[in-house]
Amino acid sequence: MLKIAVLISGGGSNLKALIDATADPDFPAEIACVGSDTDAPGLEHARAAGIPAFVVRPRDSDSREAWGEVLAAAIQEHHVGTGPHPGLVVSAGLMRILPPGFVRAFSPRLINTHPALLPAFPGAHAVRDALAAGAERTGVTVHVIDEGVDTGPVLRQAAVDVRPGETEAELHERIKQLERPLLVQTVREIALGELALPGAR
Repeated sequence: MLKIAVLISGGGSNLKALIDATADPDFPAEIACVGSDTDAPGLEHARAAGIPAFVVRPRDSDSREAWGEVLAAAIQEHHVGTGPHPGLVVSAGLMRILPPGFVRAFSPRLINTHPALLPAFPGAHAVRDALAAGAERTGVTVHVIDEGVDTGPVLRQAAVDVRPGETEAELHERIKQLERPLLVQTVREIALGELALPGAR
């Protein structure tokens, strides 16, 4: 059984999808803990499901690296990132760039969802950027987090056509409809050994 830690900053819709998936006893992963950088409303999903949840605020640390160290320690307390079965850390809506020390501690067992077909439109405004560029197609990517910004190896993608006159909010919502099942599928494949994480031991 693959142990996963999920990191969020907001409402936790991807987290909820993972909680629903792991409620099935046949799903090959379990959520060991949920962490956030703020008092995110999505933490309620974890608490309602009886999953340990914690908040590690950057402002409580002296630097980004120090924040990353505290966050890493909180995850490792739940036996993710340690031992012979190090599990997986899933950034599912964490709205901060993870510091290099944290990335080195967990990558490549550290994945993220991004609302574009990487390498196109990296960064915080991917949906807006796709519309501004006149893209006819965009989508969602699940990728390994490395020390760059949305530059890690791509694991899985799903595409959606951009509709004429569509707003950023409308397009983002349609991307989210693809994002949740794609993330669940990717975690399942990693847990079953059907999808290899580049460089993982």
